[in-house]
Amino acid sequence: MSSRPERVHTVDYHTGGEPFRIVEEPQPALLGEGLSVLDRREVALHDPQAQWLRALLCSEPRGHADMYGGFVVPPDDAGAHLGVLFWHKDGFSTACGHGTIALGTWAVESGRVPAPADGESEVVIDVPSGRVAAVVRTAGGRVVSARFRNVASYAVARAVTVDLPDRSVSVDIGYGGAMYAVLPASAVGLRVASADYTALIARGRQIRDTLNAAGAAQHRSDPRLSGIYGTIFTHDLTPDQGSSEPHVREAVAATEAAGGRVLWQRNVTVFADGEVDRSPCGSGTSARVALLAAAGELGDGDLLVHSSIVGSTFTARVAGHTEAEGAVAVIPEVTGTAYRVGESTFTVDPADPLVPGFVLR
Repeated sequence: MSSRPERVHTVDYHTGGEPFRIVEEPQPALLGEGLSVLDRREVALHDPQAQWLRALLCSEPRGHADMYGGFVVPPDDAGAHLGVLFWHKDGFSTACGHGTIALGTWAVESGRVPAPADGESEVVIDVPSGRVAAVVRTAGGRVVSARFRNVASYAVARAVTVDLPDRSVSVDIGYGGAMYAVLPASAVGLRVASADYTALIARGRQIRDTLNAAGAAQHRSDPRLSGIYGTIFTHDLTPDQGSSEPHVREAVAATEAAGGRVLWQRNVTVFADGEVDRSPCGSGTSARVALLAAAGELGDGDLLVHSSIVGSTFTARVAGHTEAEGAVAVIPEVTGTAYRVGESTFTVDPADPLVPGFVLR
């Protein structure tokens, strides 16, 4: 970007309560010819102007410590409708499931991808970790849900001991487009509840930092995808504690009618530097599906009902089997809902001493 814009237009969505701020305006530094979306992420990581715009839209007073969004960029090739660079207050992530659901919904609602009044439409999106597709369902002329099949996801490591200042815990590490450490919240004496929000952040940071210092999550072929991105704390639910959202009820009924099992769990994902996902976390849910499948707890035809710390819900299942990085892998399919919450034109006053902004936790 040769100059800093004085106005930036965004369209804001939330997926399960987690924000997703979409910037459709082309950003020149990110539009080089012949680049993959993963290459464009590398450009963004080292481009001061791209980092400035990310900070402007994430930081107060235009954003907040848990803000999330994406720059729409060209796809890798004509096989996709669009590409996206996901961002948050700490940088640019390699994957974002809730953002994929929001982008698919936005693409249909904005008319970028044609859709029937009743039926399904596929929105193909290139993200840094690979190509994903959001299948957007419409009924009566409006979007009612969206599901996406993620990149190949797999168990990276099992029962890894993490020595914390006051205790040792055992975590599993899964890949769902990014690396996640997974453990029960009870292992650190906490609950997946808003009352434990601050303590969950502290523990999530401790676990992530300890694992990354030990080099515990290395991607075998691409170091840009290495490192623990988030810590997922889990808690088992009973069906009566689950969601009443229509897409969840339908998925549970269909699974049970076909003889499949339904697993009910709540989770909270603490990602990047202490950000908390309000949604059940799409890439984290994918990693969870991979770990559960590897343990034999989620088979073909089974369903994971995955609730968040605010009570929103994704459903997920194994949609296919493959191999990735020399490991047995699955293709997770995750379903959720996204809703448009606003449209903004943010302005920049050259005299403002707080541009691009600040972050308070």
